[in-house]
Amino acid sequence: MIKSSKISIKYSNTNKKNNLKSFIDEYQKVMKLLIDILWYEVEIPKLITKQYTDQVKDKTWLTARAIQSAAKQVSAIIRGTKKKNEQRQYIHDKLVSEGQFKKARKLKRIIEKNNYSKPIIDNICPELDVRLAKIDLDNETSFDGWLHLSSLGNKLVFDIPFKRTKHFNKMNKLGKLKSGIRLLSNNEICFNFELEDVPKKKSGKILGIDIGIKKVISCSNSYQTKPDIHNWNLTKIQQKLARKKKGSKAFGKTQNHRNNYINWSINQLNLKDVMEVKIENIKYLRKNVKSSRFMSHWNYTKIFDKLKDKCELSGVQITTVSPTYTSQRCSQCGWVRKTNRKGEQFKCTSCGFAADADLNASKNISFNLPRISKKKRLLNYNRKGFYYNLIGEKRIVSHT
Repeated sequence: MIKSSKISIKYSNTNKKNNLKSFIDEYQKVMKLLIDILWYEVEIPKLITKQYTDQVKDKTWLTARAIQSAAKQVSAIIRGTKKKNEQRQYIHDKLVSEGQFKKARKLKRIIEKNNYSKPIIDNICPELDVRLAKIDLDNETSFDGWLHLSSLGNKLVFDIPFKRTKHFNKMNKLGKLKSGIRLLSNNEICFNFELEDVPKKKSGKILGIDIGIKKVISCSNSYQTKPDIHNWNLTKIQQKLARKKKGSKAFGKTQNHRNNYINWSINQLNLKDVMEVKIENIKYLRKNVKSSRFMSHWNYTKIFDKLKDKCELSGVQITTVSPTYTSQRCSQCGWVRKTNRKGEQFKCTSCGFAADADLNASKNISFNLPRISKKKRLLNYNRKGFYYNLIGEKRIVSHT
C-alpha cells in the first residue's frame, strides 16, 4: 500500500523557489516534446532508449538523467491512455460477437465521445528518483529535513529545507519512506511511503455514511460533522470560496481551509467497532448541468478519498451503493415519497417518523436494499409513493 504526504517548502528563499519553478517548466516542456515523438509509435517501451531521448537533447538544458526521468513518466502516461481505449474496444467487439448490439452501440457512443488524443501534461507533476533528489531526515539544523536536488541541468544544485507535518510523521512511523518524490509546484513536495496492507476486519458493525453539502458526513450511528472551534462549517467555507477570485492567493488559502476542515471532520470518525462502511456511489453529479459557484466548489471526490484512506488504514471495507431514493425513503417503515423530505428535515407521510434528512439517508445506505432498475425509476413511483423494503421482506418495490 502506497500513501503520500504533502510538505510545504515555504521556508525556502525566493531564489530556490524560482530555480524550482524554472526546472518544472523546462521538465514539462521536455515531456511535451517526448509525447509528440512517442505518440505515433506502435509499441511504447517502458524504458525509453537513447534513440528517442537524443531527439530532445539539443532542445533543452536538462541533463540526460532528467530527460530520462521525463521519458519514463511520458511512457507510462501514453501506455495508460492507449490501454484504456484498447480495453473499451475489446469489450465493444465482444458485445457484438455475443449479439448484445444495444450495449455495443451505447459503448461505441462513449468511445466516439471520449476519443483519446494526445495527453495534456500542463498539470503533470515531475517525478524524480534518487538520482535527482536525495532526502535527508537526519540533520542538526532547525529544520526536520532537507531535500538535495542535483543533476537537473543548467548548473542547478540546491537544498530545500522543510518541516515535517503530523501526517508525515504518522506515515513515516507506519511504513517506510520511498526514495522518489513529486514536485507538486514551486510551493509543495509530495513524499511517498510504503505501508503494509492492513487486514480487513471479519466482524463488526456496518456503517452507512451520507456525504452532504452542508455537513461533510452524516452516519447511521447518529454521528454528524460539527462546526470547528471557530464555528466554521463546510457551507460557510464554500460561501467564502465562491466570493474569491479563482487563482488568487485568497482563493488558494480558502481551498486549503476547506481541505483542512474536511480532513479534520473525517478524522473525528470512530471506526473501532466498524467492519464495513457503505457510501453513496455518486457519479456525474454536475454533468451537463449549470451549477452555482457555491456548488462548483463542493468537492465530493476529496471527501470520498479521505474516507477511503481512513478505511484502508483501519482495516475497514468500503462499499459503494446506489443513491436511488436514499433521501426520500423512510428508514423506519420503507415508505418512499418525494414529499417526505423538505430541505434538512425528513417526515414520513405514512408512519409519521421524523428525523434529520441526512441521518435518515445514512441509515438507508447502511441497509441491504434491493436494486431498482432504471426502467422502474423512470416510472416515477416516488410521486405517489411506494414501499421499498429490505431484501426478503414482503412489501418491495413492485407493490405500490
